[in-house]
Amino acid sequence: MTLIRDFYALHRIPELDCTLPKTCSYVRHCLSVLRCSVTSPTTGSLCAYFDFGQEDALAFRADMDALPIEEATGLHYSSVHAGQMHACGHDGHTAILLELARRLHRKKTLSHNILLIFQPGEEQKGGAGQLCDSGIFEQYKVRAIFGLHLWPKLTKGKIHGKSGAMMAQSSGITACFEGKSCHIASKKEGIDALFACCRFYEQACALRASAPHLLAFGKLEGGTAGNVVCDRAVLYGSLRCFHPRVHSHLRKRLLNLWKQVAADTGCSGALEITEGYPAVYNDASLFSAVCRVYPVAPLLSRSWAAEDFSFYQQKVPGAFFFLGLGDTPALHSPQFCFDPDVLQQGVRFFETLCEKIT
Repeated sequence: MTLIRDFYALHRIPELDCTLPKTCSYVRHCLSVLRCSVTSPTTGSLCAYFDFGQEDALAFRADMDALPIEEATGLHYSSVHAGQMHACGHDGHTAILLELARRLHRKKTLSHNILLIFQPGEEQKGGAGQLCDSGIFEQYKVRAIFGLHLWPKLTKGKIHGKSGAMMAQSSGITACFEGKSCHIASKKEGIDALFACCRFYEQACALRASAPHLLAFGKLEGGTAGNVVCDRAVLYGSLRCFHPRVHSHLRKRLLNLWKQVAADTGCSGALEITEGYPAVYNDASLFSAVCRVYPVAPLLSRSWAAEDFSFYQQKVPGAFFFLGLGDTPALHSPQFCFDPDVLQQGVRFFETLCEKIT
């Protein structure tokens, strides 16, 4: 089956961020024999446009980048690139869109033109935002966009989703405190940046908000020796929530907290909170339209994971879904793998939307 061959081929050649020469070459070769125009509006991206003579277009997105992980699946189609692996299913997403392209090639009429977006840089670079800025939505008169993500632990082969907020807004946090080094025997002559960092950590983790959020820290750097007062300490973490208002509120509180701790301890430095990815928020009317033409299993809880598909939803109405994989290893693990036959359900889902969304 061509779909499975595509998946195997893509899984073998994982590439990172927006530098995807082998992946783009493979995708472009597959598209070259089809009735579509192919462009590359941003570095590492490809778009395939199927013109059915209509006034507007529906867009479908697949992400193509991989992760800096050494594969440990033992599969016969394992990565041939050391230290790089498709551990998040993007090879599956790309294979689904390639098979959809072949089916579109055989269709005579549809109610909308179709734009297929093969996107780089989902994991780190926010490639979706760059594509939004490229003008393709205006050029092809895109009225709505759809995407999906392979998802472990959900019913195998089922499409899952929910209206409204589905995945979290995510920002990175870097709290840096700079003090003054001295020998620990003369501690009063120094300014302990590590102490400041620990105080900030403790108080930040105790912050509360009126809506659900997740604030956690996973890395602390500081100091040169056990008997020397630390002159620079840096704490790294993540802030996640589902509404911009909550994000803004916590951002201000974290900044005020950093200033207070710096003043109390005599430290300088800086607090950086990145813009990150917005929340994935499914347009209510578009989500309802999908549910009328295809069975969507209700997703009972929102995901704290982030996805840059959310940038597209800032541009046009969009709906994002999970394709259940059943009981598989976790995403982003060296053992991540799944039954590739499940990809057929993703193609069937997208093809139905192409045919029936009016």
